[in-house]
Amino acid sequence: VQLQASGGGLVQAGGSLRLSCVVSGLTFTDASMGWFRQAPGKEREPLAAMSWSGSSYYADVAKGRFTISRDNAKNTVYLQMASLKPEDTAVYYCAVKRSGAIVVFSTTSYEYWGQGTQVTVSS
Repeated sequence: VQLQASGGGLVQAGGSLRLSCVVSGLTFTDASMGWFRQAPGKEREPLAAMSWSGSSYYADVAKGRFTISRDNAKNTVYLQMASLKPEDTAVYYCAVKRSGAIVVFSTTSYEYWGQGTQVTVSS
């Protein structure tokens, strides 16, 4: 199983970015996906998750600004981020559980992780 995250970069405060995560090596339609981030010196923080059935879940920090979606035909999950703030600066990670029930915001629920993509928001 491999996850390839992309789409990070440098953006000004108030701007938007869309992160992508392409997944291979599993049956994507059975998989639940999550997005997390980790800032320097801080723990990995959950942002959003989407179950195999398409149900979406958001952590408080992401509600109203971030949107998770998936394209099963492309084996890809997205994280659309808007109204970005300097405190959103972090490495963003996608993660997957191949099948079955999941505790959506628990890092230990996920089996595989992408390499991370850096998002930097300037003030």
